[in-house]
Amino acid sequence: MTETLHLGIVAGEASGDMLGAGLMRALGERFPGARFSGVGGPAMERLGCESLAPMERLAVMGLVEPLARLPELLRIKRRLSEHFRARPPAVFIGIDSPDFNLRLAKTLHRSGIPTVHYVSPSVWAWRAGRIHGIARTIDLMLTLFPFETGIYRQHGIAVRCVGHPLADAIEPDPAMGHPSTAADTGHPSAPTPVPDQRGMQARRQLGIDPGARVIALLPGSRKGEIRRMAPIFLAAAAAAQREFPGLRFLLPCSDGANRRLVGRIMEEDGFSGANCRLLDDSRQAMAAADFVILASGTATLEAMLLRRPMAVCYRLAPLTYAIASRMVQVGHMAIPNLLAGKRLVPEYVQHEVNPDNLLGEIRRFMAHPAPAPEMLEIFARQHRLLRRNASREAAAAIGEMLATRVAASDP
Repeated sequence: MTETLHLGIVAGEASGDMLGAGLMRALGERFPGARFSGVGGPAMERLGCESLAPMERLAVMGLVEPLARLPELLRIKRRLSEHFRARPPAVFIGIDSPDFNLRLAKTLHRSGIPTVHYVSPSVWAWRAGRIHGIARTIDLMLTLFPFETGIYRQHGIAVRCVGHPLADAIEPDPAMGHPSTAADTGHPSAPTPVPDQRGMQARRQLGIDPGARVIALLPGSRKGEIRRMAPIFLAAAAAAQREFPGLRFLLPCSDGANRRLVGRIMEEDGFSGANCRLLDDSRQAMAAADFVILASGTATLEAMLLRRPMAVCYRLAPLTYAIASRMVQVGHMAIPNLLAGKRLVPEYVQHEVNPDNLLGEIRRFMAHPAPAPEMLEIFARQHRLLRRNASREAAAAIGEMLATRVAASDP
């Protein structure tokens, strides 16, 4: 490999930007002087990725929602296709965002450009027929979770489980409890949880009383998720505050636009927010919390790695849900439950995501605030399983693929 090695890379949302930045660092160590172009967010751009389109324009989820943005998405795909065909990279790496990246990879693969996809689409859960297109399009699939590799091996697709960067970034905490001490909860007989150091540190940073009961609310990072779930989460929080006046809420917002959107929702719903604090850092919010109510997605893994009990919510646009619900082939959608193969944490789907159900979860937490030891032990076991130095593993797999292709083409 030369110092001018060109690597194509496209991430479509904030979690992909995080994965992409870690992978770029590891590839940079393996291939000094490599340059990257495609689409990335702030973290990838800081590492030198030439981003040809704003990453947030690719951040759209669902089956129906992308239709409104289809002309723009097609323009971005065409621009990237022309760029990569004019300046062929040694490999194209699509990071998550499968509906966009797999289509782009298909076009590039036809042009002879090797393709890697980092983060398995949920073919094991729904739309299983996509596996055949992936077999024709992707030269190497990098998965985050061990249970995802089987379906690719069955179809003859090169695959490697690299673990999850979050499991590498979050150090296992030897204290398996969580941050509350005795507090006026309305349930004086409730057992007192054992503090953990990470939670206590987060509370000191935020100036939160170690004895307060704290719930983190994470309605999602996409605007559509926030619009669908923030009003419900906040309605449940307002009802809980009336019942438990000492209860505190933390609501992280990933950027200024989301913060303004949440602020408008709070105003429109008449939620005073006296005990609901908006933060920038979702990990800090979850670490400081005793209990987390959150949208399904990567945040559920982060909560698991932080050893926090949670209630997971999944709510789509009505038409998207009507279509998707007929395709789903698994009984769980929260990552902790998928990894364990059983329901460790409660899940609420679509119409079940309502203030009454969430208030019920808060009441159960207030009555029994200490996490179940069995759940914490399973969380710790999964953390160990996923802690594999993911970025370096992914870079090594890509390097091996490129070396094999170079050797095969050397006369």
